[in-house]
Amino acid sequence: MNKPLTPNTEQVNRSFTNRIIILGIIMLIGLSGLVFRYGYLQVYAHDQYTTQADNNRIKLISAPPSRGYIYDRNGVILADNQPVFTAMLSPDGVTDPERTLNLLAPIFELTESDITDILARLSKSKSDPVTIKIDLTDAQLAQFSERKPFFRGVTIQSKLTRSYPYDELFAHVIGYVGRINDKETKRIDKDLYAGTDLIGKIGIEDYYEDILLGQPGYQSVETDAYGNIIRQLDTKPPVAGNDITLTLDYGLQKVAQQQLDGRRGAIVAIDPNNGDILAFVSNPSYDPNPFISGISFRDYGDLRDDIDQPLYNRALQGMYPPASTIKPFEGLGALHYGLREWETSIYDPGYFSLPGDSHRFRDWKRGGHGSVDLKKSVVMSVDTYYYKLAYEMGIQRLHDWMIRFGFGERTGIDLPNEKTGIMPSPKWKKDTYDKEWLPGETISVSIGQGYFLATPLQVANATAMTASKGQHLTPHLLKSSNGAADVDIISKPDGKIEYNGNPSDWLRMHDTMESVIKNGTG
Repeated sequence: MNKPLTPNTEQVNRSFTNRIIILGIIMLIGLSGLVFRYGYLQVYAHDQYTTQADNNRIKLISAPPSRGYIYDRNGVILADNQPVFTAMLSPDGVTDPERTLNLLAPIFELTESDITDILARLSKSKSDPVTIKIDLTDAQLAQFSERKPFFRGVTIQSKLTRSYPYDELFAHVIGYVGRINDKETKRIDKDLYAGTDLIGKIGIEDYYEDILLGQPGYQSVETDAYGNIIRQLDTKPPVAGNDITLTLDYGLQKVAQQQLDGRRGAIVAIDPNNGDILAFVSNPSYDPNPFISGISFRDYGDLRDDIDQPLYNRALQGMYPPASTIKPFEGLGALHYGLREWETSIYDPGYFSLPGDSHRFRDWKRGGHGSVDLKKSVVMSVDTYYYKLAYEMGIQRLHDWMIRFGFGERTGIDLPNEKTGIMPSPKWKKDTYDKEWLPGETISVSIGQGYFLATPLQVANATAMTASKGQHLTPHLLKSSNGAADVDIISKPDGKIEYNGNPSDWLRMHDTMESVIKNGTG
């Protein structure tokens, strides 16, 4: 006989039943939530999550263009592109970049400064890979390959980088490329430099950066969970930069450097027919190749502090008293203003004094040259002749004549950072020193001294304009360009120096200048 349920048993059963009902309700709510969430993901948010999945699986990789080659006038390559292995780090593939770089440091020989620089570039990069190290050695490649599974987001790519086969011979004219720095990052078009680490820093590489650079393309690729490329989906090929041919002649450049024989100096050779620069040497020079991947602070410091200043472009930026090199141009000024004829002679006792002043401006030859006409004044470099001439001409007319030959202003050469030199005048002195011009200062200027300063390029160009019978020349290095970008080419004189004398004076001055070398002070 069954015993009737006690109140306690009934309560237990009721509690158990309630729990089952509550659990069922919870399970029903949970299942409903799952069904709702599943429906939301599959229907409402399908496009959004499909896009995110594709972004994780499909990547757009920038394809940098090949930088344009640089040749001399005879086809000798002066700036080449060489394939090198480069270590790259993808920002979206690394959770702790600093830790990764510290682990890579012994493999790629990264310094603390290198790591700081890479982290700074990473912070500014949205998704484009950042260069860790350019031109990896075989040993570095082998060490990385052994440890590659531990470095997710780090890849090795084959890239083209610049190479200068003649080292220091063309450094001051070709210049070099280097890594894009913070200042440059703010001014460049980032789309144009997508996938590119290098930019022209100085010289031709800088001046013609726009046409040498080219246009980047891209590759759309599918990757696995580790960032490895599985297959290529789409591509837009890059457009290579223009190849350019310069007016320089490799053989003449080499001879010019040899003539300096290790001494400080500069040599510029210009074709007087059109302004083509055939040689452009500043000595001593330096090897530009270490600057491409980043020269060490120590090596750069050695170059910067070298007493011979190998980084200094003497031909373009050195401002020196032009001395007696200006006498042919000044002599033509005497004919232009009608102050002298070729046969007009003055007597040179070896000195000149301003009227009412006992101070003597000495000639280089003690005792003087006696009777001196224009030709003899140039051939024997007679200072006294030009003392008297400048006194009669006056500093203003002397200034106005000499600037026609390009003194005191940039020549317009296709190189950055050209210096203007100084062709002084009363206005220049007032603006510069807030002082009046003194008569004795004109005498100093007449022989290329005093305030008068010129670059070797300016002297060479003035000489070329004299050789071209007064044609105005803009010295230039670009001879031709081949590629997608358009560029203006200078191929002839762009004007003529205003001259009031006899046109045959130019030829007579040519003969006079030749005599300087044959039997004069040359």
